Amino acid sequence: MGSSIDRARSGEADGVRPPGELLRRLPKVDRLLDDPLFAPHLSAHSRAETLATIREVLEELRARGARGELDAQEIEPAAIERAVRARLVAAAVPYYRPVINATGVVLHTGLGRAPIAPEVADALSDRVRHPLRVEIDPETGQRGGRDEGCAALIRELTGAEDATIVNNNAGATLLLLAALAAGRRVLLSHGEMVEIGGSFRIPDIMELGGARLAGVGTTNRTHPRDYEGAIDDTVAMILKVHTSNYRVVGFTEEVEIDELVAIGRRTGTPVVHDLGSGCMIDLAARGRPGESLVADSLAAGCDLVCFSGDKLLGGPQSGIIAGRREAVEACRKHPLYRAMRPCRLTYVALEATLRIYRADPDEVIERIPTLGRLLASAESLQPRASALAAALAPVEGLDAVIEPHGALAGSGSLPAREIDSLAVRLETDRLSATELAARLRDGATPIFPVVRDDIVRLDVRTIDDADVSVIAEKLAAILGA
Repeated sequence: MGSSIDRARSGEADGVRPPGELLRRLPKVDRLLDDPLFAPHLSAHSRAETLATIREVLEELRARGARGELDAQEIEPAAIERAVRARLVAAAVPYYRPVINATGVVLHTGLGRAPIAPEVADALSDRVRHPLRVEIDPETGQRGGRDEGCAALIRELTGAEDATIVNNNAGATLLLLAALAAGRRVLLSHGEMVEIGGSFRIPDIMELGGARLAGVGTTNRTHPRDYEGAIDDTVAMILKVHTSNYRVVGFTEEVEIDELVAIGRRTGTPVVHDLGSGCMIDLAARGRPGESLVADSLAAGCDLVCFSGDKLLGGPQSGIIAGRREAVEACRKHPLYRAMRPCRLTYVALEATLRIYRADPDEVIERIPTLGRLLASAESLQPRASALAAALAPVEGLDAVIEPHGALAGSGSLPAREIDSLAVRLETDRLSATELAARLRDGATPIFPVVRDDIVRLDVRTIDDADVSVIAEKLAAILGA
């Protein structure tokens, strides 16, 4: 049996060096920074970022060397440069980057909900590079209403006396409760005590706003007499809440908003409608289950309504409060209002979105991507499905089959109601469904498919025609690797 020196020499002859020897041969940071191989990185990235990345790579090589997992080729400058380059490229990819939504969920919370209209994106690009009129009156030069540009359009479109904007509808609900019901009771049907995504629970929001929840009726049936019997001098408002992410079916009854307004008028109790999605277009007339229209609730006599800007409205994330002037102004004057007000980007995008709604409803549907995707018939999706299947046909090892699929509005809109759609089913023996989906989600342009029953599907309702070639190229690269 040879000595340790003999074994070490034998290993060196085979190209394998002892761990200590390899670690001693690791290049110094300064040497790498001066190496011409790294010059392009110093030009494309900051010196600090390049330096930090080199140090990270070297530190990992040292750790692997200490474990005896390193070979001689990995410590060559060219190999280190490749590792540094890969990290710098990965770090340069934006976290908030465009993706392809092939889930069939039109308003996918994880994918940013409503995609804004192209003309709204243009307005953002054009305006936010400059100082903007936000909170100043050009006529007087004095401080003016921050939300007035959007509020004027909401008044015009809905018939509200006034309106204001906050960061989202959860904030809108919290603000109006704090401003109008702190220390007093709020009547709410047990069937509307909802919890939605992110653990947003109406009872918790009431407590946070200082209001006292007074449940009326039962989970499945609430009658007018339940509200009437609970009203006394301690009641600040009657609140009706859109149930968003579920439906109660079967032996059920609820009190509609016009009935609640009538009760409120008889008893002198304000009525507030949390509409959730904020629908401004009659969906029922266009073949979809109806959602309460903002204008209808206000016309019925609600004191306030609140709703989201980034759901069925198709705009940026925001919460909109509209209704009686005195009630809106009370919300504006509350200390929470300043903490919840949006930035100038939101005002620009929301104003541009609301201006679209001045057009004829059919034109609005064409110009608001969310509405176009939501209202498209399954038959109208056939050309896109056929184009995608045809583009995938040449991909070796892949079968692409068109089949019916159930899409969803998402984000609490049209809760638990599937929309007839079309999907392309992907079949391959080279990867499992889980592996294929993971590879699709990877990279600079992630593709989010539907994975169900160990099958990957691409719902074409939520992709654009321009996405077809991108999807085909990515699948060809995945299965050709």
